[in-house]
Parts: sequence; C-alpha cells; structure tokens
Amino acid sequence: MIAVINYHAGNIASITNALRKLKVDFVVTDDPKKIKQADKIIFPGVGRAGAAMRELKKRKLNKILPKIKVPFLGICLGMQLLFDYSEEDNTNCLKIIPGAVKKFTDEVKIPHLGWNKVEIKKSSLLWKNITTNDYFYFIHSFYCAPKNKVVIASTNYGGQFAAAVQKNNFYGVQFHPEKSSKTGLKLLRNFCNL
Repeated sequence: MIAVINYHAGNIASITNALRKLKVDFVVTDDPKKIKQADKIIFPGVGRAGAAMRELKKRKLNKILPKIKVPFLGICLGMQLLFDYSEEDNTNCLKIIPGAVKKFTDEVKIPHLGWNKVEIKKSSLLWKNITTNDYFYFIHSFYCAPKNKVVIASTNYGGQFAAAVQKNNFYGVQFHPEKSSKTGLKLLRNFCNL
C-alpha cells in the first residue's frame, strides 16, 4: 500500500488520479501510524514552505518522515521540504538531504512554468524506460541547491538546477510527474515498482 501524505499543502487530486490510472493501491492520510505501515510514501506539495512545515509539525510528521526506511518520493514542494532550509518564508525543513532551497533570480520569469527537458545525470530505477531530455511539467519559484552528490537529473532555467535527487530511499522530483503525460506516468510506475 502506498501512503499519499495529506498535510493540506499537496495537490492530492492530480496525484490520486494518476495512481488510479496506474491501478495501484493507495491511501491518502495524515495518520502517522498508517504512514509508518506503508510500503511506499508519496509526499506531494503545492504551496508555501512555511505553511507546509507548520502543518507537518501539527501532525508530528516532521519527526516521523526523516526516519522512514521505505521508498519515499517528494514532489515539487515535497522535494524542497526534504532539504535543510528554504529561503521561502525563512523555513527550516526536514533536514533529510543536505542543502538549501533558493529563489530564482529576477533574470528569469518567475514562476518557472511549463514543459522543460530533464537531463539524466545518474542512473536510477526511476528512469526505467525514460530517456535523457524527455520533457516534464514544472511550476515553481524556488529551486533546490544540494550540498552533496544527490542530483540524478537537472534542468536548465536561467542555469542548471536539480530536477531530481536521490539519497538512499528518499527520491525527490521538482517537476510534477502526475501532470507530465505518459512520461510522468512512467516515472510514477517506476517508483511504485521499487
């Protein structure tokens, strides 16, 4: 069973529709017990870092999530919250992946919105049947700047930034696979099959 974390900062409808298309069993929950029992966890996110972390703390999920041992996928804000710190709302995050989340400079249009090529940097089971420079759908104003070698894919928007990361069982994607057509569904299927 996959647990989709509901912390009132996630785009739950899009991700659950995608999982239904893939015919996988899932539960949408904020219950720590159900999250701990899940075989895999999806951590979606749309919204602001500060408000999202407040919601996680209310449910004590900020203590539970870093200890998860099963495959874990953070999407968009869900990826950003895996890092140490976000410039958005001056927020301390979950500290699972070393590094910071930074705002794009004024040299590019914010938010970064639409389809972009994703260049695969490291092999990962997430990339099965996906080729480098396939397109994924992005919408975000902040980007992740990891401190160590966790980047498994990058995208160019005013310069290179991390499009996907992996540290042990924790995966993060800055794009929205659930809104990225057939390629996005392939990535979600790959995660579900881990």
